[in-house]
Amino acid sequence: MAQWLRLQQLDPKYLEQVDQLYDDTFPMAVRQYLSTWIESHDWDYAANVDNESLATLRFHDLLTQLDDQYSRFSLEKDFLSQHNIRKIKRNLQERFQDDPVTMAMIISRSLREERQIIVIAEQAEKSEQSSQSDMVVEKYKELDNKVKDIKNRVQETETNIKTLEDLQDDYDFKKKDLSCREEVKDSVKKEDLNRLKIHIHSLFMNLNNKRKEVLSQMAGVLNLAEQIGYELISVELPEWRQRQQMASIGGPPNVCLDQLQNWFTAVAECLLQVRQQLKKLLELEQKCTYDQDPITQSKVSLDERTLNLFKNLILHSLVVERQPCMPTHPQKPMVLKTGVQFTVKLRLLAKLQEFNHTVKVKVFLDKSVTEKRKGCRKFNILGTNMKVMNMEESNGMTAEFRHLQLKEQKVQGRTNDGPLIVTEELHIFNFEAELCHGGQVINLEASSLPVVVISNVCQLPCGWASVMWYNMLTTEPQNLLFFLKPPQATWSQLSKVLSWQFSSITKRGLNDEQLNMLGEKLLGPKAATDPEATVSWNKFCRGTTERNFTFWLWIDGILDLIKRHLLSLWNDGYIMGFVSKERSKVLLSDRPAGTFLLRFSESNREGAITFSWVELTPNDEPHVRSVEPYSKKELSAVTLPDIIRNYRVMAAENIPENPLRYLYPDIPKDSAFNKYYKPKDKPVPTSVKSPEGYIRTELIFVSEVHPSELQDSIMPMSPEVFGELERMAPELPRLIKDLDIYQNGNDLDDAMEP
Repeated sequence: MAQWLRLQQLDPKYLEQVDQLYDDTFPMAVRQYLSTWIESHDWDYAANVDNESLATLRFHDLLTQLDDQYSRFSLEKDFLSQHNIRKIKRNLQERFQDDPVTMAMIISRSLREERQIIVIAEQAEKSEQSSQSDMVVEKYKELDNKVKDIKNRVQETETNIKTLEDLQDDYDFKKKDLSCREEVKDSVKKEDLNRLKIHIHSLFMNLNNKRKEVLSQMAGVLNLAEQIGYELISVELPEWRQRQQMASIGGPPNVCLDQLQNWFTAVAECLLQVRQQLKKLLELEQKCTYDQDPITQSKVSLDERTLNLFKNLILHSLVVERQPCMPTHPQKPMVLKTGVQFTVKLRLLAKLQEFNHTVKVKVFLDKSVTEKRKGCRKFNILGTNMKVMNMEESNGMTAEFRHLQLKEQKVQGRTNDGPLIVTEELHIFNFEAELCHGGQVINLEASSLPVVVISNVCQLPCGWASVMWYNMLTTEPQNLLFFLKPPQATWSQLSKVLSWQFSSITKRGLNDEQLNMLGEKLLGPKAATDPEATVSWNKFCRGTTERNFTFWLWIDGILDLIKRHLLSLWNDGYIMGFVSKERSKVLLSDRPAGTFLLRFSESNREGAITFSWVELTPNDEPHVRSVEPYSKKELSAVTLPDIIRNYRVMAAENIPENPLRYLYPDIPKDSAFNKYYKPKDKPVPTSVKSPEGYIRTELIFVSEVHPSELQDSIMPMSPEVFGELERMAPELPRLIKDLDIYQNGNDLDDAMEP
């Protein structure tokens, strides 16, 4: 079954997660119209910056597909859809004409997250949840039952009010009949009058009792509404906000608001219905009242209580559905750069039709800040800072600010004497709205999670580190001085968040072995034995090592390296990645000669990858070598699989040989990497030249070692390798790019001169 079709068959709470994947950058309408075509291509491969030509081809194919869809709408005379698809195509051209790789990355990420949602949904359907999940499900069922109960009670009250109205009409009629008979009592038997009076008294008692019953039912409805409201406001809403915090830093995307909205809306509708029922009772009171009338005695308190419960529910129903985020960095929300547009979306959980287009939301920055923050920067918000909430764009009452920017206020003579550095300075967006309903004015407020404002893109990694640290360790909504004394994180907390950073941009998080290596790098051996060992903020992101960069900047550089050059290899599990030199020697020491593994460099801030392999010495002792790490610069020229395929070790008077045979533990090299190899041109005589007049060449990586180090350690040359070298021999001197190789982590010789 097609992926898009499977998604549409999921429960609404999962569809809400799908809705959050798409915005104006790449509209869901395109995903809908071109679902079959989109799913028929490998967007992970096109998203690699080395495949820009393929991404360009895919981009133009997509525009052609949109043209075909436009033609279909023309035949159907669907003018509105024609207009929309023409606008979508124009916007896509403006955004991605010069950067098709970004479009491919967006589609790749969306498809990947769709698959994750499907997996989560299907697992939830096929298997029983853990005990904690069972408790959550049970709690939700209990809340659902309470909401159904309050709806039933309100409806039952409605029925009883109609019965009360009929009873009162009957009582009024009989009373008037008695009055008429008393006027002509000479012609009416006394016994008939007495019977009528007794009947009227019985009707009165029934009427009085019915009024008491209805009022008691209404009080019961309000009691239940108060109970449900408390659970929603004090329990469910804070839990949702905490889930949103975790999701915003890469955690599980369990932030669906549909269920909360259904509960809020149901209770709000019931309270409005109770108010209408009170009005009906007042009408009945005006027609007929008496001493000790229960309506007269209870109407004021019931009305005030109903209004207060309604106002309290509405006051807490305005939430920030999507935190402030730059569309250029969707995986790093709450880090905003001055002068760059960002978006933020709000939702009113009480989805009432009468609120549509009546609620205006205005945005402010740091308006609610009360503490003195001497030296902290101030900003102006540029763009449309007021929006009207409506139901047109989603299933809820929403307002989305799409084109906001921040501009720093320039203060003459200002010096940066604040207590915090720029990337630790937290700011907060405040949202205010006014709702007029039933003659009452309700002022609504909501706040975003704290954001970090940067002025240069180089500050983005440290800004994101601050966002991660804050949301990992606190649920306080406005603790803007958090980094004056940041709390420590336990390794169990931090390791989970670090794994999320990888799973949020790839298909794989970090396994236990990889996390153990990172833990030891931060904390030493105790990380593996004590998950409650703590990591300080300074050690994570402030304090530099002997390499002059922080732990987090090293991790961020590797993440960027994976995203740009190693995504497919990482997703397929071929990169061991986080393994120390010492550990790699242990792993390779008992493997056959030519076994190698891929690991990240520990000394490169920008992110680099190396491979270590095992050779046998003349005494048949295992000896592990490592090549000088490849950075983004080298990988931009040649992909890592092609480097591995063509890599040679060379020494004087020895034929270059590829020492790499098996990917750890025992996967033949070509079996692992064949699908990633760049297709080779057919061999041509060296005398044949290209149309430009040049002999065709191929870039390979060769390392030079001293001949004595190769004695009895180089493996026999295969016929295939010999043939390849024979073909390349005339041009080999021009193709060599020398790299130092490491033995026990130290340089051996200078690179060979060509």
